[in-house]
Amino acid sequence: MLAEPLIMTFTSPDHPTPDLRDLGLRTDRPLLIVDVDEVLGLFMEGFARYLATHGFEMRFDRFALFQNIYRPGEDRHIDIETGQAHFQTFFRDAVEDMPVAEGGPQALARLSRRADIVILTNAPGQALEGRRRWLKTHGMDYPLLVNSGLKGPVAAGLAAQADGPCVFIDDMIPNLDSVAEHGPEISRFQTVADIRLRPMAPSRPDLHPRVDGWDALETAILAALEPKAR
Repeated sequence: MLAEPLIMTFTSPDHPTPDLRDLGLRTDRPLLIVDVDEVLGLFMEGFARYLATHGFEMRFDRFALFQNIYRPGEDRHIDIETGQAHFQTFFRDAVEDMPVAEGGPQALARLSRRADIVILTNAPGQALEGRRRWLKTHGMDYPLLVNSGLKGPVAAGLAAQADGPCVFIDDMIPNLDSVAEHGPEISRFQTVADIRLRPMAPSRPDLHPRVDGWDALETAILAALEPKAR
């Protein structure tokens, strides 16, 4: 792992992909690209904690964000504009108050013996330093890339530089679909960390295997990192 992970922001899917060597990584190893929210951390739980301090409550009614936020005692969720404002403030002030997904840091530490690891997250710019500190606090001090938009172009650009298999992990079907389009050679797994969200999360298991929980996910990743799985 690096002592200080590199942060880069992608302003659009067309932004040039960074050189793996500039990230302190090698090009002669397999590559593992991992999301943060609902993969390595319980984002909805952290956001719910923040909302509670501002007089709102999170109800896990659907696989959505702002449509799950209510004022206590009300039956209609808050308006999208209010939700977006709190979303931005959370990432500015409270992004480090997010529980870690059980087994995630330990699994990545073991997987790092087999492959280089890049954290690829979509987050507002004000979250950069807080997200970096959160990862470091929980023993996941890997290169951190902050993306805007679908992740397929960036993942494909990274994978093209690696001499070996590449695996991509995310909870969101649009990102997994994007990687399938731009880098079909990349092995993809969907995972949802929060057990309350798992029954509601859309899936496409025919295209992206769904593996919830880091014990099972680590086994699946190791198999996909074998040269024969490419």
